[in-house]
Amino acid sequence: MSTLLDEPTIQPSTSPSQRLRTTFAAVRIAFTWLGTRKTLTNEQKAQAAESFGAEEQYLSAGKKLLDTRHPAFKAVTSVHSRIVSLWKAMSLPYPEPGIRLIRQSQIDTFNEQLTLLQQELAEAVTGLDEHYSELKSAARDRLGSLYNAADYPGSLQGMFQVAWDFPSVEPPEYLRRLNPEVYQQECERVASRFDEAVQLAEAAFIEELQGIVSHLTERLSGQTDGKPKVFRDSAVENLTQFFERFRDLNVRSNEQLDELVNHCQHVVAGVEPQTLRDNNVLRQSMANELSQVQNVLDDLLVDRPRRNILRRPR
Repeated sequence: MSTLLDEPTIQPSTSPSQRLRTTFAAVRIAFTWLGTRKTLTNEQKAQAAESFGAEEQYLSAGKKLLDTRHPAFKAVTSVHSRIVSLWKAMSLPYPEPGIRLIRQSQIDTFNEQLTLLQQELAEAVTGLDEHYSELKSAARDRLGSLYNAADYPGSLQGMFQVAWDFPSVEPPEYLRRLNPEVYQQECERVASRFDEAVQLAEAAFIEELQGIVSHLTERLSGQTDGKPKVFRDSAVENLTQFFERFRDLNVRSNEQLDELVNHCQHVVAGVEPQTLRDNNVLRQSMANELSQVQNVLDDLLVDRPRRNILRRPR
């Protein structure tokens, strides 16, 4: 019978970093985003400093250009959050800013979902643009003499965009011909990056699982005024979602973590949130099981800073 961690495509003879390097691809997301705050001019800061009896060079001040609490603006930022959440949910961290690693088999799915979100973002920006005059008028009233029409573009179309690509993180092949020694150094650097990426992924999984288990255990075992604490369905559902992500992204770098995830899955298998609310015996039993898992995860988190990331000589 197969389990959550069964991954027939993974070759046990290869190292985790090699599996990560051969079955994942780098993915990068970039946003074009209109700034909604602007630093005051030196003259304006001088006026503000004078009103407080402060020295200008010790004062930092800015103004808010638009009301970001407006529903139309929130609709735009909501799509931004969903894009980032999708990117992180489908990928693993990589030790270079702005880059994460996605399974090569998931690239088409990622492209499709991100394209839909890109369209939603464009629609949300169109909706925001319809309220743009209203927002500028409100800003004029609230900012008073600090209002400057030059701070505002004529339209918001094109001011909020998202783009993504799949950059190569491998040494360029031409370098092998031009300078074999430098090429070898780059190969070692990239190998070291993937060693570090494995450690980053492992640490991220441990931290995420620890947070979910800790919250669920506290909800299951805690009491308020002598009665069991109330918990939402999401407290259990978050574990199920974690199992799915772990199954999709795990490269089997830590047997202890694999065993903990398998154990957690066994503990909550087939258990509905409402059943936990109705059955105190089952509730306490699950709390005890998860508490043991939490203790191990806590130890892993404490030990993590002392674990050295494997780095190859350069």
